[in-house]
Amino acid sequence: MAANKVEGHGEVRTTSSPPIQREEELELVKRYVLLGIVMRILDHDIRVIGTSGIKLPRFYESLLRSIQDRVLLDSADTRRQFRMLGIKVYEEKQEADGMHTKYVCRGYHHQFFMLWGFVKAESERVLKQYLSR
Repeated sequence: MAANKVEGHGEVRTTSSPPIQREEELELVKRYVLLGIVMRILDHDIRVIGTSGIKLPRFYESLLRSIQDRVLLDSADTRRQFRMLGIKVYEEKQEADGMHTKYVCRGYHHQFFMLWGFVKAESERVLKQYLSR
């Protein structure tokens, strides 16, 4: 980290540039946002299964609920990691073309944007991971 010495009125202070956000921190925030979206998808699908005319609605609902339980556990684990790393998501905004997220990491504000096509593809990837476990 680069440090600059600033002298004035008999005092010496050291200033440094803000820390660069680590890739793992950004990936953790993205995963947290995607887990929230996956939860909404599962909630929707569970409601739809209950009103559909499929042959085994209780079986499919229980399958989705077990995935939902694992997603909740992973989401709680992610929040625990947030506390350890000093990360806090303070805004998730759904826009016409994608999802905008703002968060604080180690005292510095960051933001990122995901297009809906990317959100859909990543949500499917996450759900496939839960199905293959």
